Amino acid sequence: MSEPDASETADDQTEPDDDGTANDEQSAAEASSGDADALDDILDDADVPEDASLDEIADADAAADADLIERIQDTDAEQLATEITALRTKVASLEQQLDTTEQEKDDLESRLKRTQADFQNYKKRMKKRREEEKQRATEDLVERLVEVRDNLVRALDQDENADIRDGIETTLRQFDEELERENVAEIKPEPGEEVDPQRHEVLLRVESDHPEGTIDEVHRPGYEMAEKVIRTAQVTVSDGPGSDG
Repeated sequence: MSEPDASETADDQTEPDDDGTANDEQSAAEASSGDADALDDILDDADVPEDASLDEIADADAAADADLIERIQDTDAEQLATEITALRTKVASLEQQLDTTEQEKDDLESRLKRTQADFQNYKKRMKKRREEEKQRATEDLVERLVEVRDNLVRALDQDENADIRDGIETTLRQFDEELERENVAEIKPEPGEEVDPQRHEVLLRVESDHPEGTIDEVHRPGYEMAEKVIRTAQVTVSDGPGSDG
């Protein structure tokens, strides 16, 4: 009876071992994957309502800890190491995402600060420009009014016996033109008009032929600029005709 070939014997012994090892590794991987999922489920199962009390939260944490301890005790060292490795990988990924999110947040905060600084600088420039424009407008008005004053001085410098009325009237017209250029209008109501408290200042109530409560006479005209009253007109108001007896 011939003895079996040594190589055949070795092959017969090796093949089952190889198949068994492969099957064992696949089973271990599946078990490890399942165990990792189960461990994740344990960690995620602590469903606590948003309005839970501190005691309820503590009880839920304690129950989760107890489940985790029991799960660890029922898992052999190799499977537990695999699960820990998987969890560490997951934690490292989450930490990387957190770092990325923190960097994006820092970038957004930096851009926001630059935008705020640019806006503040813009407001300062606009304020300075408005002040400069206002100053130039004031200077322009003063230059024109100085010319009016020069005309008044020339009128007064004439001979004492000279009739300066024409010169004064001309200067007054010039002055009114300058006020008109600045959008300044005179407030000078006619007798008998209704009193406007926003534009008229009542000095006295007098007996008058005009209807009671209406304007009798303008004592001093007022002025408004761009529809804004800068000085009210001073008026007397009619108290109605006096009694005959």
